[in-house]
Amino acid sequence: MAVFTTVSRDELARWLQSFDLGELLGYEGIASGIENTNYFVDLARGRFVLTLFERLSPQELPFYLELMKHLASHGIACPDPVADREGRLLSTLHAKPAALVTRLAGRARMDPGPAHCALVGEALARMHLAAVDYPGTLPNLRGLPWWVETTPKVLPFLSTDQSALLRDELATQQRFADGRVCAALPRTAVHADLFRDNVLFDQAADGSPRLGGVIDFYFAGVDSWVFDLAVTVNDWCIVDADGRFDDAKLAALLGAYRAVRRPSEAEAEAWPTMLRAAALRFWLSRLFDLHLPRPAEMVTPKDPAEFERILSARRDSASAPLC
Repeated sequence: MAVFTTVSRDELARWLQSFDLGELLGYEGIASGIENTNYFVDLARGRFVLTLFERLSPQELPFYLELMKHLASHGIACPDPVADREGRLLSTLHAKPAALVTRLAGRARMDPGPAHCALVGEALARMHLAAVDYPGTLPNLRGLPWWVETTPKVLPFLSTDQSALLRDELATQQRFADGRVCAALPRTAVHADLFRDNVLFDQAADGSPRLGGVIDFYFAGVDSWVFDLAVTVNDWCIVDADGRFDDAKLAALLGAYRAVRRPSEAEAEAWPTMLRAAALRFWLSRLFDLHLPRPAEMVTPKDPAEFERILSARRDSASAPLC
């Protein structure tokens, strides 16, 4: 979420005329993230988020928008895409594909406790089950084929030790992908990027945290549930300094997930490898975004070293069992 494309107030007001949402009261760019242009938009009939898609094609975008619509209709707290007067969820602004979604209450919690992690684990399991009857078929665009394609592009920027680590882990993941365990993993459309900054919380009357909702589905794709779970715990349940797991947070998140949906035997067997796969995916993407950036008004590249540490930690120590 960054501002790559500047939209003036007059341009936005004209675009909004195709919606039945009332007068434009205000808007502002959202500076965090690195993929799309995003604005908060306040209208007479509510608060929304406008996204202009900088990389995704109009052919890919219905998958994401219809997935959010599907999950919202199944009671999942997530942005609900808004149709214009002609029933379209996707249109064009500044020659870019553009969509408007509802804005959720709350804010991200970058220092979550076990109670926050439990809410995330429950929500993730419910999302997986809700997606079972979603018919979209777009693969995870940051999955294994992208890792294979991207590795040669980032290798020139790495040290000898880093190159060896990257090559070895990629080979491990390629072998796993060809095996029987990977073939047995349940999969649907998954979020694939459920980091702390993609979940909002507010507060219940008794002061306990309450889930506001899950945002930013634009890395979603069809992948295994256990990979999606591994992505989540690798961000929510770690000691930031070294990438080790915080045992209390991990137990809370996995316990809440299992209370809704019990992982299969294949998922339990795949768990250590999927934790490594999830770390590899984000180490690679952060290397790519750091060393091969695009110009933008507001961009905050994230540190690849964090996921290098997490990958090394997952390779060097046994993970807690999934089941």
